[in-house]
Amino acid sequence: MKISNTPNTSSAITGFILLGFPCPREAQILLFVLFSAVYLLTLMGNGSIICAVRWDQRLHTPMYILLANFSFLEIWYVTSTVPNMLANFLSDNKLISFSGCFLQFYFFFSLGSTECFFLAIMAFDRYLAICWPLHYPTLMTRHLCTNLVISCWVLGFLWFLIPIIIISQMSFCGSRIIDHFLCDPGPLLALTCTRVPVIELTSSTLSSLLLFIPFLFIMVSYALVLQAVLKVPSAAGRRKAFSTCGSHLTVVSLFYGSVMVMYVSPTSEHDAGMQKIVTLFYSVVTPLINPVIYSLRNKDMKHAMKKLLGT
Repeated sequence: MKISNTPNTSSAITGFILLGFPCPREAQILLFVLFSAVYLLTLMGNGSIICAVRWDQRLHTPMYILLANFSFLEIWYVTSTVPNMLANFLSDNKLISFSGCFLQFYFFFSLGSTECFFLAIMAFDRYLAICWPLHYPTLMTRHLCTNLVISCWVLGFLWFLIPIIIISQMSFCGSRIIDHFLCDPGPLLALTCTRVPVIELTSSTLSSLLLFIPFLFIMVSYALVLQAVLKVPSAAGRRKAFSTCGSHLTVVSLFYGSVMVMYVSPTSEHDAGMQKIVTLFYSVVTPLINPVIYSLRNKDMKHAMKKLLGT
């Protein structure tokens, strides 16, 4: 790829350079081995949850069906970034094609958006189960559960579609170097020839709405859950109710705590190193530890996992 400092239209661009984690060759190989292991463990952990839910009849309930779909989502979420990152560790030029960059941009943000919606409907499911236990089977039917899952995927993949298409048609100038391990809107917008405030405002607004609307929905759901749990007379009943929500709340805290740092204002100035660390946490580390969180705090899931592993 030729790199020039003259403005070019996006159609003339052959690709970008993803710097990733600049370090000596030996360290790059070490990172390759480390992230290969993390990727494989993520696939195995989330795949195990899917298999456990599929094969254990006791887990054929909305709560675990949503969890299995969430694990399926996590597999694709981590796959949208890690394989390309692994290839870059072994590459000398670290190139990513123009179309490859924007495909990664689209799938990474669409899957991230879908995750926000999934976390919201999982909180809604817990609200119905704890606040309306007698009506729960008639409220959260298989049909409603299926519709909620489909809605999450459709909304997630439509949320950023138009801004990403518009950004892909913009002109880019300068070195084409992205100081990141993925195609992120902040560095991409920084490479455009002219600033387009409308696009920046639209991206920021969509990111804010995507984060805060599901997050507020989750917080309201759990406020109502907490209110209902505190009315339970027995300590054992309260512990059981809290245990079913604890895993989900932990995942919500890890995901939203890191994402909100980055994308409420995607064009704001962040230190490149901090960008990479925070993005790495919610896009790679969180999908790795989510199966552990859900398995350790849930007796039914632990039993299904043991049965799956034959222990």
